[in-house]
Amino acid sequence: MSELLGVAVLGAGHMGADHVRRLDRVVSGARVAAVADPDAERAKAAVAGMDGVVTHTEAEAALDAPGVQAVLIASPGEAHEEALLAAFARGLPVLCEKPMVPDSAGALRVVEAEARLGRRLAQIGFMRRYDAEYRELKSLLDAGRLGRPLMLHCIHRNVSSPPGFTSAMLVNSSVSHEIDAARWLLGQELTAVTVLRPRPSASAPEGLLDPQFVLFESEGGALVDVEVFVNCGFGYEVRCEAVCEAGSARIGAAHTMVVTAGGGSREEVTQDYLVRFADAYDRQVQAWVDATRRGRVTGPSAWDGYAASAVAEAGVRALETGTRTAVDLASRPALHSPS
Repeated sequence: MSELLGVAVLGAGHMGADHVRRLDRVVSGARVAAVADPDAERAKAAVAGMDGVVTHTEAEAALDAPGVQAVLIASPGEAHEEALLAAFARGLPVLCEKPMVPDSAGALRVVEAEARLGRRLAQIGFMRRYDAEYRELKSLLDAGRLGRPLMLHCIHRNVSSPPGFTSAMLVNSSVSHEIDAARWLLGQELTAVTVLRPRPSASAPEGLLDPQFVLFESEGGALVDVEVFVNCGFGYEVRCEAVCEAGSARIGAAHTMVVTAGGGSREEVTQDYLVRFADAYDRQVQAWVDATRRGRVTGPSAWDGYAASAVAEAGVRALETGTRTAVDLASRPALHSPS
């Protein structure tokens, strides 16, 4: 493909507008052809100053816009299933932000719909797989120099939670990235979840169980623990330590600036995930564009999106019941068999 890849972006909120900017100013080989958002003014604001972009309030109208060859879904999770199936019906490759579909039943319908097509069209936006530190850790674990991974210790902290954020969302929204990262780093499915609830922070909104301590078990016998704290107040932090038979490796702690002045020093703490993972988002979208222009689909699959939803659902049940909860996964289609 010699011409620029025409992309329809569905959703013009915080994430969608950032992807519009990225496609227009950062990524090579693509252009924004259409944007859809129920808020017409928000869609227009996202493409202000850009030529040749049409805006719509309906997703399917954007998919059918002239010049659209691929789709980037950044709308709320509840709208993803319908958008994915509409893209499949048109044979359009898709990059879909997480969660692919919030509930596992809907996510499985997407997996099955893609399997019926007999070819992959969907890549799911687990951008940590494109982060330089995560990729370095993955390469180290795959090389086997530290022996088998036994444990992953993870930290996921946010400055504050947005309005309407629920206790369940700590698991099925915030921790969903750790779910995928753990499956990818270990090369194993997660089989059970336990959620422990310490005393809520005084900074947490009324009724929000924050922080939480989430423990995953893997099919290979590894354990993954995640401290998730979405109202820590001081910054956005993501860390991961892999403890193996013959050593350990830790990422995330050094992703900061240290300023020394006036007889002292202080560390800059990132305040937003779009800043911390800006490079990962850029790499992810560029890789998707490059593969799509070659007629290929790479990266996290619809199966990865489904597995993350199924594990998160088990995690929410564990949170609600206070008991260890098994993860119930469907049979994996041949289309998504590990390579």
